[in-house]
Amino acid sequence: MNRPIRVLVAKVGLDGHDRGAKVIATALRDAGMEVIYTGLRQTPEMVVSAALQEDVDAIGISILSGAHQTVFPKIIALMKEKDMNDVLLTGGGIIPEDDMKTLHEQGVGKLFAPGTPTAEIATYITNWVKENRKF
Repeated sequence: MNRPIRVLVAKVGLDGHDRGAKVIATALRDAGMEVIYTGLRQTPEMVVSAALQEDVDAIGISILSGAHQTVFPKIIALMKEKDMNDVLLTGGGIIPEDDMKTLHEQGVGKLFAPGTPTAEIATYITNWVKENRKF
């Protein structure tokens, strides 16, 4: 790969708590990735559109609102519609473990709980992109 890994970090819905998303965005940038942070109150459509425009390798959704069972499936469906089959959808926040398993079965990548070391997240994204992205 001749360019840095590009990651879009987004907050979807009315969840206004963005400190975790900003911490992750900074950590991924420090790990050598190019990070696009969309800011608060994005819709799934806005996230997928921005990801397409920015030609990202991964999308990271920060979610604390409890809407993960709505947000992630909607984004996955939009990504499939746009033929974004080699883009990782990952994220983190307050998501029960059983819900993480269900979302993973639907095509969402690994989801991270609060307190996960940022290096673990950066390593996961790096490894996934190396194994799955077509360049």
